[in-house]
Amino acid sequence: MHPNALLDLAGLLLRQVLAFEQPADGVVSAFFRKHKALGARERHALAETTYTVVRQRLLLQHLAQSGSGALERRLAILGWQGSPGVLRAALGPREQQWLDEVSRVDRQSLPEKLRHNLPDWLAGALRQQLPEEEFWPLVQALAEPAPLDLRVNTLKARRDEVQRALDEAGLVVEPTPYSPWGLRVQGKPALNRLEAFTSGAIEVQDEGSQLLALALDAKRGEMVVDFCAGAGGKTLALGAAMRNTGRLYAFDVSGHRLDALRPRLARSGLSNVYPAQIAHERDDRIRRLAGKIDRVLVDAPCSGLGTLRRNPDLKWRQSPATVAQYQAQQQRILAAAARMLKPGGRLVYATCSLLAAENQDVVQAFDAAHGQDFEVLPMLELVQAARVDRAESLVEGPWLRLWPHRRRTDGFFAAAWRRR
Repeated sequence: MHPNALLDLAGLLLRQVLAFEQPADGVVSAFFRKHKALGARERHALAETTYTVVRQRLLLQHLAQSGSGALERRLAILGWQGSPGVLRAALGPREQQWLDEVSRVDRQSLPEKLRHNLPDWLAGALRQQLPEEEFWPLVQALAEPAPLDLRVNTLKARRDEVQRALDEAGLVVEPTPYSPWGLRVQGKPALNRLEAFTSGAIEVQDEGSQLLALALDAKRGEMVVDFCAGAGGKTLALGAAMRNTGRLYAFDVSGHRLDALRPRLARSGLSNVYPAQIAHERDDRIRRLAGKIDRVLVDAPCSGLGTLRRNPDLKWRQSPATVAQYQAQQQRILAAAARMLKPGGRLVYATCSLLAAENQDVVQAFDAAHGQDFEVLPMLELVQAARVDRAESLVEGPWLRLWPHRRRTDGFFAAAWRRR
């Protein structure tokens, strides 16, 4: 494709994504389905340019003001992540001169808001929770793409065996620093072409997400519920930990997300998983399990702000109002999940949010309402028992707390209780 036409496509894609009417990854996927003639390098350039502009939206919109022509084209030029030669070939003399002038701007001299590229409400909330010297490292971590983490399906293979197979396939792989199930891969290889993937020996799963499954510590023969299963990443990890025994319910209100679990489940070799769509947390399927379940994982619906490395548009699509809505929903779901547990059963509540409103505040409200029936379990003891390396570095008080700038995982929070 001619460079100028490719740059125009980048502007068109940005116009659609920056409307923030739908998740950016869905908009990008739909765009590529419509433009099927694009090659792999062209798709990569358009996608990475789009995500760069979304990550640095405030800064790049400020710098774009000095240019001329369509705003989206200017943003695409400033955020371009394709070949530099392609960009040079697409620019006219005036655009090249403008880009040279913008490149000489001292970005460290700009106002903080243009450097952290966060909405005011979110920047304020994070600064309240972190020492000032950690705020800017967090900003930098959230602006970088996330690494590619894999979970080894221990029902089918050992981690060292899979690592050797991936090494032989030409991938650069290393064990994850904390999860005993994890491998971290450099780059973005086509995993679906690998035998380890098609055989079900590996699944894509962030290391932080693996730690949540480890903290639940599901055992052979137990009755276990993944309450908000989604596409089932943690469900599959729990099923393998149970050695394909017992009964594992995967509940979710979205049938579409559960449909995405089915091919993964087929590859995994698991037969103890029972996916079921529910209408809400008061569904009859939930009520019938009251007092019967050994372990429940609630990876609750949340703002997702711990995943900004993967989903940078979330910081522009969420607001204090949506966070308040999530908090009310989280409290309802947690209370409903707790009722399923038998005496001695374990409950783990988790989010991929960075905000206290969705984490500590929800946990403390649950403790106040249900403390007579539930004993807090220290997360340090749980992750140590699960053979998590350097477990002491992953906890804050009784909770698991993962910050992207500290642990190179997505942002996660988790708390645990035992029913008395």
